[in-house]
Amino acid sequence: MKKTLHVGIASYETMKSRTMAIARGQLKPRRDDPKVWFTSIESFAKVLSDRNRALLEIIVKEKPASIAELETMSGRAKSNLSRTLRTMQRYGLVELEKGEGGKLIPHVTYDRIALEMPAYA
Repeated sequence: MKKTLHVGIASYETMKSRTMAIARGQLKPRRDDPKVWFTSIESFAKVLSDRNRALLEIIVKEKPASIAELETMSGRAKSNLSRTLRTMQRYGLVELEKGEGGKLIPHVTYDRIALEMPAYA
């Protein structure tokens, strides 16, 4: 898999303004424009902490067949793991596929992340 997620950092107001300009046809997004937005570098860093990136690596390398299996592999509590996976799913980093018996199977959707942000506030 060689797929890059383009991420941007912008204020809520900037993101809203950009979305409205796109909706009005005043702005045409480029192919490499960010698809996912964070409101701060801190929120980006929290979602992609070393611990969470290690979790993504376990998913890619070990290919767990369920969240319960991932819980065992990662040593993380189920409630924490479920919350983290849902957050990552919201940002497009993970897909949770319904498997046999309703089990959720985690998949990592990107292998690279490109960050775009202003150099100063």
